[in-house]
Amino acid sequence: MIILGLDPSLSCTGWGVIRAEGSRLAHIANGQVPTPAKAPMAERLAMLQAALAEVIAAHRPLRAAAEEVFVNKNPQSTLKLAQARGAVLAACGAAGLPVNEHAARLVKKAVVGTGAADKAQVQAMLKVLLPGAAIAGADAADALAVAIADAHLSYTPLPR
Repeated sequence: MIILGLDPSLSCTGWGVIRAEGSRLAHIANGQVPTPAKAPMAERLAMLQAALAEVIAAHRPLRAAAEEVFVNKNPQSTLKLAQARGAVLAACGAAGLPVNEHAARLVKKAVVGTGAADKAQVQAMLKVLLPGAAIAGADAADALAVAIADAHLSYTPLPR
């Protein structure tokens, strides 16, 4: 089963594609989609949606997984995150791709064993779970962690 993990963000959305066969995992691809901070919001959201549509078309996952929205102290940051997430989920929806959503603590617990793990611990476990994978950056690493957590949580894909 091919799973697309997503770490939505307006500044840089991470994505990671893995193959899960039982408990065996294999890295397929990962990347990041940055958007220019000075571009108009609608243009940035369109960039995210188009880039993720290309990833979905290239790798043909059976399902996607994304982190649930968390509330920042800054309401504007939360709104921007929600808008970016909407663009990313719209790309999945347009492709008929079911999306599972996971809390950040659950992702960390599934990958590292503790929900209080920091980014360095998550990235260290990615090296163990996906040996030899060249990871494009922190956002791509987070997306791969979401995909791995989804695989470990053994969700059944929704019918298309």
